[in-house]
Amino acid sequence: MAAGVLLAALILPAQSKRTEDLAVGKLLVTPRDAPDPAFAESVILLVHYDSESAVGLMINRRTTIPLSRALRNLKGAAQRSDSVYIGGPVETGTAMALFRSNTKPDSGARVLEKIYLIPSQPALESALAGGKSADDLRVYVGYCGWGPGQLDNETHLGAWYILEGNAALVFDPNPDAMWSRLISRSESRVALARPPHGAPRDILIRRP
Repeated sequence: MAAGVLLAALILPAQSKRTEDLAVGKLLVTPRDAPDPAFAESVILLVHYDSESAVGLMINRRTTIPLSRALRNLKGAAQRSDSVYIGGPVETGTAMALFRSNTKPDSGARVLEKIYLIPSQPALESALAGGKSADDLRVYVGYCGWGPGQLDNETHLGAWYILEGNAALVFDPNPDAMWSRLISRSESRVALARPPHGAPRDILIRRP
């Protein structure tokens, strides 16, 4: 029994499609048949979630535009050659950042352990002036937004896989391939968790 329970634990908890699992720090991964092209093949980190609204940043939409050009009016951006990211389709004229730090920055909101959201221009300028590299600071223009109950309803209808977020994924050195890796992993786990036709549904927790 113990070996089977361990196998089930390794397969199942890393992802979910349950609305109860929506929370700050979770990743939303679109399935292959996502109906909205604006969200196709996207990986979104939830940076805010409550009963009134939800906000997320697409963390796999890296552009070829350097920060020095995209944010040329911001102090500290002039020498930055790292790319800006498309955070989502809402308010693409605004910029926010994800910052990896051992200590909480001014005006930063905790998203994950050692990962903070930088939501305001003064705080972003301060972070840029600090000289952090793209390994610890990524800037996003626009964001993904949902109104009351909207994200919950989409999740209930199967529009998202919910995965645990972590710093390695947020600052993945190859974000362009992130969706492909995560969707393959999610589909594999669903297939492994589904009992063979005609087999008892608790087959995964039985000792061979």
